[in-house]
Amino acid sequence: MFYYDPYHHEDYSFPTSFQEENYYQAPIDERQMGGFPPPFTPPGQGSMGGFPPFAPPGQGPAAGPPTAPPPSFIPQQQAQTFAVDPGGIRRCLFRYTYVWLRGFEQFWFYPIFVGRNSVTGFRWTGFRWVIFGISLRQIQSFTCF
Repeated sequence: MFYYDPYHHEDYSFPTSFQEENYYQAPIDERQMGGFPPPFTPPGQGSMGGFPPFAPPGQGPAAGPPTAPPPSFIPQQQAQTFAVDPGGIRRCLFRYTYVWLRGFEQFWFYPIFVGRNSVTGFRWTGFRWVIFGISLRQIQSFTCF
């Protein structure tokens, strides 16, 4: 039995413990797999840049971080919540957002993706934007502009 690596175009033999007499693999029809796999596109290249396909055109991850620093003021903290809902913070996508974390840390954030349990975007360090992701459980409150 041989393993074909499409990226190196070389055949590799499995160790003897995986030979056909010790290992059964059901035959796979190409039609079940949808043909050959698409070529690998590194993140940051290609049509979607390795990011979710639902980013608004001209904005979002393909466009990178904001080109300007966040507002120079610190907003007043709103009422604190027990948990942050993904739907609540989703309205802040691609907007300047001030975040207060549990443990008193606070910063400007520019969210680009909201998942079920986390949010990803760019965090302002005071000098530049850096990519940043955080669990929604760690967010105490937020406000966006």
